[in-house]
Amino acid sequence: MRISVSGVSNFEVTPALRDYAEKKIGKLSRHFNYLNNDSIEAKVKMHVENGRHIVEVTLSTGDLLLRGEEENKDMYAAIDLVADKLDKQIEKYKTKLVRSLRKNIPREATVLEDINRDMGKEEEEKFKVVKIKRFPVKPMSVDEAILQMDLLGHNFFVFNNAETEEINVVYRRKDGDYGLIAPEY
Repeated sequence: MRISVSGVSNFEVTPALRDYAEKKIGKLSRHFNYLNNDSIEAKVKMHVENGRHIVEVTLSTGDLLLRGEEENKDMYAAIDLVADKLDKQIEKYKTKLVRSLRKNIPREATVLEDINRDMGKEEEEKFKVVKIKRFPVKPMSVDEAILQMDLLGHNFFVFNNAETEEINVVYRRKDGDYGLIAPEY
């Protein structure tokens, strides 16, 4: 597993802190014994904000992208918390994957057909984009996209639908079900 540890916003990562983070995050590689360790990459970012020690970890295996963020009064405790969080995410993913394979019946996603917009009102507010995220869009099934969304802890996920070869969005509905947004030409 390739692990890169860095400090953000003028935070200096000490050698002891770097070693501790590499050891804790490196233990997650046991879940991916079927992969070549060089294909697993973990990026650990640490910073202090208003007295809170924050650790962000992004783990990528090529097919799977996991992200965890934790904060604590102590940086070592924050590293422990984020490692535990990622461990649980991986276990959850494995369980869902096994269940999905056992059923061998594809779930049908609900397609969002009616988007309620009030076209009569003009927005007087100006919206400001404060952050831009870029990520590789990989072909995957709707089920895989839902699993990825759940693993990341997001309410939506943008992906390239392997079946239709179009960009789609899956999202979690208020009733707990999932929806799929597909382009209409």
